[in-house]
Amino acid sequence: MSGLIVWTYDWVPEGPRGFVRDIRLRWACEEAGLEYSVRTVPFDDRGPDHVARQPFTQVPFLTDGEIGIFESGAGLLHLARKSEKLMPRDPSGEAETFQWTIAALNSLEMVTVPWWFLEVTGAENNHLTGWLESRLDHMERVLKEREWLAADRFTVADLLMADVLRVAKVRAFGARPATEAYVTRITDRPSFKKAHADQMAHFAAADKARS
Repeated sequence: MSGLIVWTYDWVPEGPRGFVRDIRLRWACEEAGLEYSVRTVPFDDRGPDHVARQPFTQVPFLTDGEIGIFESGAGLLHLARKSEKLMPRDPSGEAETFQWTIAALNSLEMVTVPWWFLEVTGAENNHLTGWLESRLDHMERVLKEREWLAADRFTVADLLMADVLRVAKVRAFGARPATEAYVTRITDRPSFKKAHADQMAHFAAADKARS
């Protein structure tokens, strides 16, 4: 097996479409001009081949020749090492990019995802609301003072942070104009629009195949 391959599900219900995390790897490849293909694993029957590549039977995972990587953040950092468009090569810029990429996952997404889940499942008391508010307020202060998170330019850290923050319920939680402007600007990039359209088309084609 050779070349970059982004693996996703063969189909998902309508709800998560546009947010399935293979979009992160598609987007990064588009930004960097890296050639890649997309292959699938079954959504309904997650068998041993899937477990061997992703022990939690999730997506995405990435193959690059003989290298196999699961978790979207790990895949993004692997791709960033291939292209200076995604991460600077100077030590300071690289360190900034690493820290904000990890912050998107560990300081923001670890709060936004469980908060969102409690919201959509109708929990009477979402005890994570205060925590989420604090984290989003911290990001608002950061984004009032800078256009990009690292190296004074777009990096993979912006890609990931914007993907975490673009979830509709998160965007609608309070008035944070700097954050909203940031998410709008990052997701207006042609590479995001292509990755999003390609994912939506992929799952729409899967609907037809299942009917």
